Amino acid sequence: MSKKMVFSGTRATGRLHLGNYLGAVKGYIELQNDPAYDCIYMAVDLHTITTPYDHQTLAVTTKDIIMDYLAAGLDPDKTIITAQSLVPEHSYLFFLFASAITMARMQHLPTFKEKVKQHPENVTMALLNYPVLMAADILVYRAGLVPVGIDQEPHLEVAREIARKMNDRYFNGEEFFPEPQRFATKGEYVPSLAGAGKMSKSIEGSYINLMDSLELIQKKVAAIPTDSGKGSIKDLKTRVKGQKEYTDDSGSKSEGVASLMAMVELFMGNNKRLKCEKEYSSNGLRYGDLKKSLAEAIFKELKPIQAKRKELEAKPDYVDQIIHDGAKRARAIASKNLREVKEKMGFIVSR
Repeated sequence: MSKKMVFSGTRATGRLHLGNYLGAVKGYIELQNDPAYDCIYMAVDLHTITTPYDHQTLAVTTKDIIMDYLAAGLDPDKTIITAQSLVPEHSYLFFLFASAITMARMQHLPTFKEKVKQHPENVTMALLNYPVLMAADILVYRAGLVPVGIDQEPHLEVAREIARKMNDRYFNGEEFFPEPQRFATKGEYVPSLAGAGKMSKSIEGSYINLMDSLELIQKKVAAIPTDSGKGSIKDLKTRVKGQKEYTDDSGSKSEGVASLMAMVELFMGNNKRLKCEKEYSSNGLRYGDLKKSLAEAIFKELKPIQAKRKELEAKPDYVDQIIHDGAKRARAIASKNLREVKEKMGFIVSR
């Protein structure tokens, strides 16, 4: 294999937001444009059903993810773009992988425990096995690079464990399956507008959709919680990479200011952030003016994506063709690798 294989995907739980775009899709585009890589990107609809979902809208939300991919700059001539469920080899390899890892390992994952708290009435086997299916998604293509956020690192470690076990058990220690590594982007952690944690579709008021209007972006940015606008800045141990904690005169932490400053750096540059920090620690920072400028900078980046998305909405047959062509191309790779795994594991394989 002369080129390095890349795989990643997005759950079909709603339209892409800024966190998805900066934390994942920009990395997708960077890799697709590098001739050293072959890339496969999917709307991972099977992962969507690991938590409560609406079966009547699943197909629509899956296509929405793919149209947002295309609008943001993914190119079907350079990369494979499709829906996970159209490639059944993922599910087949998942079951084979399930024999190589224990329930206890899955139950002790912090990500599983978090989901149990969020959905206590829906703790299914699908939820427990989410990381095993993710491992199959990646390794059915023998992908070694995965552009995902830092929060997915525990799942990647599971994939690496499975790769090692399968290699040792069935491939005489040879590296048939690579141990996948995370590809990090500049904006890999995009903070929540609500002031705590990362931007997430599951937290109302925390995110900006790629298709939001300027007026709506202004409204959301204006709602970011802030303090008096004046205080001292200390480089403390950060909650997330690249963030700082801001303290007002009373010493109370303002997570909203940390989120705002992170967004300023992402969309207006590091020099602007440094200027804001200087104002914050001297004469005071005028949040109203800053938030207005930030909203305009965000919309400026999203405007061409929104225009491309409108073009795609007018061409549903073209989008369907990309999805189904992508599935055929993906299956050509996945079926070959799956056949080899089945042979090594002792199964009868079709002629």
